[in-house]
Amino acid sequence: MDYYKILDISPSATQQQVRDAYKKQALKSHPDRVPSDSPERPARTKKFQQINDAYYTLSDPSRRRDYDSARSYHGFPSAPAEDSDPEEEEIPQQKAPGGGGFPWSTFGFGAKTAKEEEKFSSEQFGSVFEEMLRDEGLAEGQEAKPTGKFWSLVGGLSGGAMGFIVANFPGALAGAVAGNRLGAVRDARGKSVYSVFQELPQGDKAKLLSELAAKVFAHAIGS
Repeated sequence: MDYYKILDISPSATQQQVRDAYKKQALKSHPDRVPSDSPERPARTKKFQQINDAYYTLSDPSRRRDYDSARSYHGFPSAPAEDSDPEEEEIPQQKAPGGGGFPWSTFGFGAKTAKEEEKFSSEQFGSVFEEMLRDEGLAEGQEAKPTGKFWSLVGGLSGGAMGFIVANFPGALAGAVAGNRLGAVRDARGKSVYSVFQELPQGDKAKLLSELAAKVFAHAIGS
């Protein structure tokens, strides 16, 4: 499995480029951007897990060096040709000495159960999700607590946002309310923005991911 191709980056990409590529690809392919009963969901889930495996491997210099050595041994080019089309590039299917394919799961979590893989992908994305929301002023502090701006955005996504907050976050204190938008809400239970995101109705999850994609990567991807 070519992790560079999955993240759509060059093998010579810097660690910051790896992280930026992960944000872009994870936002584009996140399963919650489609309804839970959508026929696209299984393919998106698989793609999202591959993206997380790729990031887990390439984001750590030691794991990346080991992966690059194995990748080179199995015939992957060190860098794509200038005029190559990444969509047309074929992944070599060479066999390791002694028979059998190379265990690429060594570098990711492919050997885990589907449930474990999904949990790992969610936790890894959660960390980067909170970083992105901090950058947008939607979360603050080490624990990524929601800001008034975050709750204002949630309020704009759903007409039932106030009801959702009251029902799911006892102790939440609402400030000025204008139409469906919340001026400020503070969660006394201290949940992180990712914890709140996971408890949102699925439709609002999809909208929030699209909003974040548009905000963070307006120059690269659409909502």
